[in-house]
Amino acid sequence: MKRVRCPKCDTFIAFDETQYTSGQRLVFECNNCRKQFGIRIGISKLRQTQKEENATISLTTQEHPCGYLHVIENVFHYKQILPLQLGDNIIGHYMKGNNINCPIETVDPSMDMTHCILNVTRDRYNRLKYTIRDAPSNTGTFVDNELLGINERRVIYNGTLFTIGATSIILHT
Repeated sequence: MKRVRCPKCDTFIAFDETQYTSGQRLVFECNNCRKQFGIRIGISKLRQTQKEENATISLTTQEHPCGYLHVIENVFHYKQILPLQLGDNIIGHYMKGNNINCPIETVDPSMDMTHCILNVTRDRYNRLKYTIRDAPSNTGTFVDNELLGINERRVIYNGTLFTIGATSIILHT
């Protein structure tokens, strides 16, 4: 099953893509806003499919020993893998021209463009240390269901779940 998003109200419409051939055009009508729109089945020439993107990112995480973030799929976006680098990793809502290095492609209205900052450093034993803080954002950053205070920094570890807006993210080191 594939999902397409209504361009007017962002409602998802599911359909079975196996019933159609590559290059075929489909017309949908949104049940929510009655907007009619069309799509073409197949691979876009401008953008890789999401599976290819995630496979490419998974390969690059092996080259970057700093770990990665696993954005859990929900009603606002699909699963995403974001590689981390040493220093500040600014996490937020993706928008063209936004100067952040961990952009999340989402329509989540509660996520800010610069929501939180995950700092990756090395400790005195040369081990990686991960520290998260709010950017500050309008809705806050939650680590293990606890809201980070203003100017609070928290050390997080492999498998830590943190939430920004309505988006949950798992740290993999």
